[in-house]
Amino acid sequence: MSSVAVRRLMATMPNTMPFKQGLSLNRIFSPCSIPSRSFRRSFVSASSSSFANENREYVVVGGGNAAGYAARTFVEHGQANGKLCIVTKEPYAPYERPALTKAYLFPLDKKPARLPGFHTCVGGGGERQTPDWYKEQGIEMLYEDPVTGVDIEKQTLTTNSGKLLKYGTLIIATGCSASRFPEKIGGSLPGVHYIRNVADADSLISSLGKANKLVVVGGGYIGMEVAAAAVAWKLDTTIIFPEEHLLSRLFTPSLAQKYEQLYQDNGVKFVKGAKIKHLESGPDGRVTAVKLEDGSSIETDTVVIGIGAKPAVSPFDMVGLNNTVGGIEVDGQFRTSVPGIFAIGDVAAFPLKIYNRIARVEHVDHARKSAQHCIKSLLTAHTHTYDYLPYFYSRVFEYEGSSRKVWWQFFGDNVGEPVEVGNFDPKVATFWIDSGKLKGVLLESGSPEEFQLLPKLARSQPSVDKAKLQNASSVEEALEIAQASLKIEAAV
Repeated sequence: MSSVAVRRLMATMPNTMPFKQGLSLNRIFSPCSIPSRSFRRSFVSASSSSFANENREYVVVGGGNAAGYAARTFVEHGQANGKLCIVTKEPYAPYERPALTKAYLFPLDKKPARLPGFHTCVGGGGERQTPDWYKEQGIEMLYEDPVTGVDIEKQTLTTNSGKLLKYGTLIIATGCSASRFPEKIGGSLPGVHYIRNVADADSLISSLGKANKLVVVGGGYIGMEVAAAAVAWKLDTTIIFPEEHLLSRLFTPSLAQKYEQLYQDNGVKFVKGAKIKHLESGPDGRVTAVKLEDGSSIETDTVVIGIGAKPAVSPFDMVGLNNTVGGIEVDGQFRTSVPGIFAIGDVAAFPLKIYNRIARVEHVDHARKSAQHCIKSLLTAHTHTYDYLPYFYSRVFEYEGSSRKVWWQFFGDNVGEPVEVGNFDPKVATFWIDSGKLKGVLLESGSPEEFQLLPKLARSQPSVDKAKLQNASSVEEALEIAQASLKIEAAV
């Protein structure tokens, strides 16, 4: 058997790598508990004329970050030219999606980001993969034609335009779609925006240029980033959310208060603990107000809804879904329960090895790393289980003239008791301690060296003296205490 055949066969074999506490992935993870068919997945030669794609050995469905980094990894292993096809619903080559709620929304006089400036893989330190790059690498790109059906037995895909595509190996990288308000409560009114792609962002920019009053629904990443951009447009901006403070999934109340004060200092208003009844419209049909369940209303001419996202699993639900975290279930190499089919990025429900649980992560860092791990496992003898360390960040108020640019990073797990050090002037850090172990750490306005320390702390989970951290006089001192614990741990 040739080395290429061996690698393809390995991609279909169930993963029985040992997991924490002596468990194997087979015992905790349902796709691997399904008997895997032992036959190889085949592909049809390019001479067949019944299929719309010329490159049929590998097909990636989706055009986001994960697809872009997958393409890069195929190229690095010499397996892209004449073998790889990417089919996407977007009219653009894959790009770094986080830009859409950050620099893309800056006013025209604030040097906004625009394509081709943020095509993948510039965000991960790689080459800018423009449409010409894909052509040069022999990668077939099918734009603006989402996949609507899959036939697992025949290894074929159907697109919205009616094209029939053939694949040997299928990589699902469809990401997420924005959660929307129901149409019956005004979720589709003119002036109501969602942000998931360039077209969405362009539509919002058009509205911002004419707007006076903006309401942002949601106190998470989207809400915070859009509101920060709106300050540069000098709009009357209000953020509405049902929780008691900003970014409640991560921020502590004390940490959130510091960020909320920064936003308020920039003129942003907050309506917390609020539930929306419906959106009202005027005679022209455009949104005019947000009606709350308590009977009050907030006048507006533009609304941005950032209430989360849903994994785009259709039409791949028969591959095997996870009903707890959503998405498509995969193992440590991103293999689904169907041989020859993989899922990466936002849509993948994968074993989070470091915390011994199944997770689905909606973040650019995971999109990049899951794509690279999956393709490397597919094309080589690489059999390591994906060992991801959760990482989140945000950058806001980065435009010219801003009173303060904000950039924070978080690594690890926000479990246990938080210890906050610093007063946000000039920086602040929060450490999460659980059973004496440092589980997670967030740092605002750190130096490059300080930021580089964070993943080392979160992955090692050293024992730390909580009292010493609490008594630290500065963020720098607290980080030195944590770093000393790291050194002690390594010496034991």
